[in-house]
Amino acid sequence: MGDTTVTTLEGREEAAAHPVADKTGSGRLRRLRAPRRPRLWFEILLIAVSYWTYSLVRNAVPEQRSEALRNADWVWRLERQLGLAVEESVNHAVNSVTWLIVGMNYYYATLHFVVTLGVLVWLYRGHPGRYAAARLVLFTTTGIALVGYYLYPLAPPRLMNGQDFIDTVLVHQTWGSMASGDLKNMSNQYAAMPSMHIGWSVWCGLTIFALATVPWVRVLGLVYPAATLVVIVATANHFWLDAVGGVLCLAFGYCIAAVWYGRQPYTLPRQVGEREERGPDRIPVPKQG
Repeated sequence: MGDTTVTTLEGREEAAAHPVADKTGSGRLRRLRAPRRPRLWFEILLIAVSYWTYSLVRNAVPEQRSEALRNADWVWRLERQLGLAVEESVNHAVNSVTWLIVGMNYYYATLHFVVTLGVLVWLYRGHPGRYAAARLVLFTTTGIALVGYYLYPLAPPRLMNGQDFIDTVLVHQTWGSMASGDLKNMSNQYAAMPSMHIGWSVWCGLTIFALATVPWVRVLGLVYPAATLVVIVATANHFWLDAVGGVLCLAFGYCIAAVWYGRQPYTLPRQVGEREERGPDRIPVPKQG
């Protein structure tokens, strides 16, 4: 009887030890990874500070003009060797239609921010359980892009020497690029690789396509990044290879989110569950007697 009692108590002690270790170790990590309801004030502050930091760092990268122009020449030669150097043809063709190119100039200047913020607000309101993971993808993508701007300065096609690209903002006197006209001193003109117009628009498109329930809205999600690709090429602000760089940065962002949360953002629960709202479970204490 004595041996049986001792064994039973030891078993209880051993069983109780596991939840304690779980609480202080893997349990804490699991709680950090668990979806939780985003706080509005924190998200507004985080987005504002993050964008300010992004702009500051992006514009603080030395404008290595000579290297950026050499890199642009190399990219242009590579595309020609591949038989895919379409930027100049698209630039001239679209520029011949005034209303179209003017619209694209304003598209380039505004939708990049408006649509991205709109999707973030939509996620915050309608998919709080997925918001933090999707936001992590976007922020990681942008962070990697900053590294690209520093390591690989690249001039946009419109600034290349000896080529016939048209700076559509200057020609049509529209506010279509922070790197043209009177605004050019406010932005690093040689931070074209990777294209965050593409990185952010593909993130928006995939998010809308994955989570929207209305069919035509899901179609718009796919159209948006495709239209953005046409715009960045037609306005001579990017090579199409810059778009490839943007997609690769986004893929890295999704990988980081998948590693942290254990799955992709869109497969997480839509709403934050009661368990996350209440906080961590208490450790059960075995009854004596």
